[in-house]
Amino acid sequence: MKVRERFIPYRRTDVVTMCQADAGLAKNDVEAFNGFCEMLTALFHFELHKRLEQLKNYYAPFDPDRDTRSIDTGDIDVNELKILLEDQLKLVLEQANFESVSEADLQDAMHAESLFKVKLQVDFDDFEEVLFFRRGLSDKTETVSQWFGLKKRPIELQVYDRVLVYVRFKQKEYFDRLDRTDLYFEPGSTIIKLFRNVPKNDMEMLFPNTEVRMKPIDKLLIGVPAAVGGVFMLVTKLGATLLLVLSVLAFWLGLHDEPATLDQPTLIALLVGLAGLGGFLWRQFTKYKNRKIQFMKQLAENLYFKNLDNNAGVFHHLIDTAEEEECKETILAYYHLLISNKPLSAAELDDKIEKWFCDKYQCVLDFEMQDALEKLLRLKLISSIDGKYQAKPLSESNTQLDSLWDSYFNY
Repeated sequence: MKVRERFIPYRRTDVVTMCQADAGLAKNDVEAFNGFCEMLTALFHFELHKRLEQLKNYYAPFDPDRDTRSIDTGDIDVNELKILLEDQLKLVLEQANFESVSEADLQDAMHAESLFKVKLQVDFDDFEEVLFFRRGLSDKTETVSQWFGLKKRPIELQVYDRVLVYVRFKQKEYFDRLDRTDLYFEPGSTIIKLFRNVPKNDMEMLFPNTEVRMKPIDKLLIGVPAAVGGVFMLVTKLGATLLLVLSVLAFWLGLHDEPATLDQPTLIALLVGLAGLGGFLWRQFTKYKNRKIQFMKQLAENLYFKNLDNNAGVFHHLIDTAEEEECKETILAYYHLLISNKPLSAAELDDKIEKWFCDKYQCVLDFEMQDALEKLLRLKLISSIDGKYQAKPLSESNTQLDSLWDSYFNY
């Protein structure tokens, strides 16, 4: 069954075009409707810009990428800033129609088979806080190789269109107690990352402390030939020499009565054999390291092309997305109330918009009706009587939006 998402998979300008193409507006109202959409966008842009500045201020003390100096105001409560940051971030994610990834879903992803055939390990003890959010769920088909590339088969998988990762590391004292000094992250910092097209079963690769581990099959592919080759070398190259060495040791320890001597040719043969065995073992170790490097390269390349933004840059991306979603929801709700020949209840309007998307654009979604109505009521663009909603005329609504814009600054 297709999961219905709150996210509207069209750009704001496309939604405006879709409303105009619907032919529900009178010809002399099209221009007024365009003005309505422009002013509404400007209002949400201004409101969300203030939230962007708040997020940047709350995040500044924890930003590992900051290149500005800090001033000591003496009244900064770091713990309070952490709470404010997380609360504001969740609020923006809600406006951008992201969904929280539950602990159960995250654990399922950790134990599910990876598309990239890489075993990953995450040390959760490094974190004070871990939050995952996602938006959009798509079904995709990928081709995977089997039997060393001799066979290929298609597999169906679910992919999250957007995934946000919020991680706060523990303080330096924790890592000092464990004598961990080779850290590639800053203890106590908070990192925020945004990714695209992440397979549902591969979310563990998004953790900042992920380590690549070899799967049992990979260990067998290296270990079994190494063991067989090592035994073969011991038997063929060093067998006779080692027996002689063991005889000498047994005589010295009193375990054997007949003396045995090591002459120069035997010692040279032993050294040459040991050198050959050492070289063989080094080659096997190199194979192991190269295979692990290959897995790490595969992981790094995959993340490189999936990463959209990092840390403070994520706020700009989210605010823009939230602005788009707020505008789309409000425009759609207002338009369908405007063209309705009677007031509509929330349920009736919700059904109307969802059916409109399904019939005209084969798009199944869960429209955020309550949020859209709350915005319209706050902006005083609709009226409500006995649980029924009706849009105010375009001329009146545009006058109201213009008045709201003019009232933002009063000096």
